Order: sequence, then C-alpha cells, then structure tokens
Amino acid sequence: MTIARLITGRDQRIVHCTSHETVGEAAQRLAENRIGAMPVVDRGEVIGIFSERDLLYCVAKHGGDALALLVEAVMTAPAITAEPDATVRDALEVMTLRRIRHLPVLDDGELVAFVSIGDLVKHRLELVEHEAQAMRDYIRTA
Repeated sequence: MTIARLITGRDQRIVHCTSHETVGEAAQRLAENRIGAMPVVDRGEVIGIFSERDLLYCVAKHGGDALALLVEAVMTAPAITAEPDATVRDALEVMTLRRIRHLPVLDDGELVAFVSIGDLVKHRLELVEHEAQAMRDYIRTA
C-alpha cells in the first residue's frame, strides 16, 4: 500500500512552525496539539523537523535559555521526506534505518501529509491481523 492510499480521507491539517519562531513558541504548539513533532516550513518549503527530541537536547545543552533560541538553531535538518507513491514498507524502512519517527510527505514539493511511525505500524498490524483472520477463515471452511 502507498502512503497516498493510507492518508486518503484523513484530516490533512498539518501543524507546523517556521524556523524563525522561538523554541518556546514551538514547544507550546507541540503541547497544545499533543503531538511529538512538526515540520518546519518556510515560504512553503519543508526545511526541517522540530521534535520533542530536539527540544530535550536543546534544554539539556542550554538550560532555561533554550526557550529563547530560534527553531532554526535546534531543528533536525534537512528533513527526510517521502512521496505519496512511496510504499508504507519503504517508508518504515527509511524511518528505521535513519532512526526517525516522522516523515513529511511531499507531492511536487508541496507538503500534503505528515506521518508518524505509529501511523505506519498501525497499518501494518491491521494488515497482518486481516491476513491472519483470512487464514483462520480458510482453515475453518476447509
């Protein structure tokens, strides 16, 4: 299955920030939306990711002064992205190899979705459960 198919029908409101916001402002947005990461978008282009991990490392290094820094100083950049026609399996492989938990999905450079490893794993688990149920049904009727 492709990412495009996975995100079809999903609410595509993507919470994001800019590189010129403060870490404190971005952290507030993460908390308000109960999310772990968001793309950093400047002039319509995804230039990085700001995550809880970035926030943690920043606070560990700079203490309370971290909240006044700009997102551009602490974000993970460049962003590793996926295209809508990428398979869920391929996206999971990239995320595992690169040790990341979120992928901006870009269609001709435009941000169309932001998927987490949880979204992709949930899909894979549903697929495995569906296959297991089909196998049980087959055995039961054989």
